[in-house]
Amino acid sequence: MLLLDIEAELTIWEEGKLVWSEEAFPVAELAYHLALWLQNPAAGQEGFELDSMQADAGLIRIVGSDEGWQIGSNFTPVFWTSPVAWDVLEQFDRAVREGVAAMGIEPSFIPEV
Repeated sequence: MLLLDIEAELTIWEEGKLVWSEEAFPVAELAYHLALWLQNPAAGQEGFELDSMQADAGLIRIVGSDEGWQIGSNFTPVFWTSPVAWDVLEQFDRAVREGVAAMGIEPSFIPEV
């Protein structure tokens, strides 16, 4: 599956401090599942958990709070990012699509948000 073969470093920063980084993360697969979630009408009420064939379940989680959306992981349960707006999640999806296109691969397999 093509989604599994597109990997990049995925890094989470909080206030200029590196919190988590994975060098060979299946970013196209994350963008694909995230785009499907972002398009779902229930997404505003439900959180997101990456269900990947390559990464451990719960490696990436997104949950809603009163202030916005927070990103975390089952593997670091005490850490959650500061809340971000919905459009930040959409920007990530677009950035991955652009990165895939820059590699010379047509990103049409990642749904547009």
